[in-house]
Amino acid sequence: MVQMFRSESKLDEIEKFYEAKDLKNYRILVHSVKSTALSIGAVPLSEQAKALENAAKSDDEKYIEENHHRFAEAYKEITEKIGAAFGMGGEDKNADEKADEDKNTNILVVDDNPMNLRVAQSLLGKKYTINTAASGEDAMKLLSEDGNHTDLILLDIHMQDEDGFDVIKKLKADSKLSDIPVIFLTADDDQNVETEGFKAGAMDFIRKPFIPDIMLQRIGRILELHRLQTNLAEEVKRQTKYAEERKERMERLSRETVLSLAKAVEAKDKYTNGHSERVAHYARLIAEKAGMSETEQDDIYIIGLLHDIGKIGIPDTVLNKTSKLTDEEFAVIKTHTTIGAEILKNITEMPGIEQGARWHHERYDGNGYPDGIKGDEIPEFARIICVADAYDAMTSTRSYRDILPQEKVRAEFVRCSGTQFDPKFADIMIELIDNDPNYKMKG
Repeated sequence: MVQMFRSESKLDEIEKFYEAKDLKNYRILVHSVKSTALSIGAVPLSEQAKALENAAKSDDEKYIEENHHRFAEAYKEITEKIGAAFGMGGEDKNADEKADEDKNTNILVVDDNPMNLRVAQSLLGKKYTINTAASGEDAMKLLSEDGNHTDLILLDIHMQDEDGFDVIKKLKADSKLSDIPVIFLTADDDQNVETEGFKAGAMDFIRKPFIPDIMLQRIGRILELHRLQTNLAEEVKRQTKYAEERKERMERLSRETVLSLAKAVEAKDKYTNGHSERVAHYARLIAEKAGMSETEQDDIYIIGLLHDIGKIGIPDTVLNKTSKLTDEEFAVIKTHTTIGAEILKNITEMPGIEQGARWHHERYDGNGYPDGIKGDEIPEFARIICVADAYDAMTSTRSYRDILPQEKVRAEFVRCSGTQFDPKFADIMIELIDNDPNYKMKG
């Protein structure tokens, strides 16, 4: 995601539209930078882009003239820093190589409306290889053909014979097709449809009528995310070999990359800024008090940073809802545990890295989720993350309450020892609280 931000820099185009005083296209491009910068944790750059977008909307040329160059310098600086961090000075793919890669990407569009198929072909055909199917049955036949290779499926929800939910159910039940990412196409503006779609396994939604720039960006983002997961094991091996030659640089890069991933997830949830770093810190303290080795402490810190990475797959409308969640919405929230484990499971160079993501909401008494395991069935690192996560939740401001008093936090660990928490790690947390009379440990 970070590499894609640099390789798809829009600075030259933005400069062109700025010089031409073309505020319409200028606004579209800075809007794009606002979103992509936020996705990699570059919050100040995202805020600059947002301010310029609003100025372009209101034709405030004076504000743009006063602030454009500062924005351009910040944008240039962050792309250069990313390039330096990844050692990409002269190793970027050139335009021809990128075009070849895109053209070798096969997208199947499934829709029973011929006009929608023609529009999708027209919008996407210059960049990708497009196949079409007019029904779910035709799509399944095409996907089952020998030699067929499909990288992404754009699937209409409302079709006459089988709707999109029927088709995606068949796809997920077929081991050869279940990993192909699916984006739903819909004219609906219904939160329940989105909720059900994500539960069924869709990666995203594209609204009809199609908006070309948004359509291309969403497709590009999902393709990049899928490639990242598919090739993650190979990439970790490659980076490990490179780390042997340039160990110090790559160790710093690894820490910063994991932190960027954690910040990218937290950028989706306005109430959890810094949450993953704090949980990782508390988990390391508990592991140290428990007598674990330096290596184990380092491992649990990384696991703590990534424990909520599955929230990247939760709709913003559910994640940032301030009122009480419905049962259906809470079911969607709970899937962040399994989504996170799926994202992390291919990192074979660090066995167990998915433990915190999958099991940090399990309870010692077996009443947690997603698997309802209990006691020592829950991996030790996950039991520690559970305690650290609960401490940060109680000592941080939430939409529905302020930070809890320290004595109430302590009382909760006493009360829930042996039910929600492993007594061993609950006792360590109580000891840490007792050694912090001025309540400085909280973030």
